[in-house]
Amino acid sequence: MSPSPPAPLRDLRLAPHPEGGAYREVFRSRATVVTPRGPRPSATAILFLLAAGEFSRWHAVANPEWWHLLDGDSVELTWLGADLAECHRRVLGPGDPPCLVPAGCWQTALSLGQESLVGCTVSPGFDFADFTLLRDSPAATEVTRRHPHLASRL
Repeated sequence: MSPSPPAPLRDLRLAPHPEGGAYREVFRSRATVVTPRGPRPSATAILFLLAAGEFSRWHAVANPEWWHLLDGDSVELTWLGADLAECHRRVLGPGDPPCLVPAGCWQTALSLGQESLVGCTVSPGFDFADFTLLRDSPAATEVTRRHPHLASRL
């Protein structure tokens, strides 16, 4: 028998996310919009938990994603510009305004404490068909060459 998950996981009914951390979708709009990848809900939102030392693996989402710190410790967000050269970093702490990661950017996040609970809102809404892990992309070699200090997050 496996041990019980930590209390926040039990209380929030979170499940493991493919990029790392744990999540639960809490909103999916019934309104849909047409995107180049097909119809999508107009917006979606999840709860996303990163525990101490945990990070989200480099990934890209086809649409813009707003990150909101809801509870816990600060979270470090890092994303790359379209040319893969420009590296953006933002620490999202208690009381800070949300942070927008532009559509299609490679991104990663790291909890800077014991745990960070964030809300992630995507519009047009998230679909796993619009999600790519960097390790599964030809861009992985170039990203790790340009940003070796972040290569461990593949």
